[in-house]
Amino acid sequence: MNAHVLENEIGGGTTFSDWVVVDQSMIDRFADCTNDHQWIHVDRERTERESPFGKPVAHGFLTLSLLSSLSYDCGAWPVHLGTIINYGLDKLRFLAPVKAGSRVRLRSTLKGVEEKAPGRLLVRHHGEVEIEGEDTPALAAETIIMLILEEKAA
Repeated sequence: MNAHVLENEIGGGTTFSDWVVVDQSMIDRFADCTNDHQWIHVDRERTERESPFGKPVAHGFLTLSLLSSLSYDCGAWPVHLGTIINYGLDKLRFLAPVKAGSRVRLRSTLKGVEEKAPGRLLVRHHGEVEIEGEDTPALAAETIIMLILEEKAA
């Protein structure tokens, strides 16, 4: 399978994941995993008093880490074709905070498929993590995966 055939199979339209709740429990678990307990994420009382957001907000990297599962959910990556490896990000921007209790989803649009070597394709999507009820997305990025195509048994 070449890049053009794969591009046709994936399609060029925009896809959406289901909504996911980013609650305080998720934020606290992420803080524990990353050892990032900054008060704007985990101190409910202080954020009510001092934060411009009025409540705790998710770590930007927590929101970023949701891209993988959200992209599978919306069908952005062709999981049935081979091995998917995170290759990188371009143009990552954190645009708006995700307040605890918010629902987010991924809007993903295929940008291109490039053959790097036989059986190895770079697949690029433009993704935005939308926050329900907000005009500005939480983040925008170009995600890049390396797809290693499955070899068919003879």
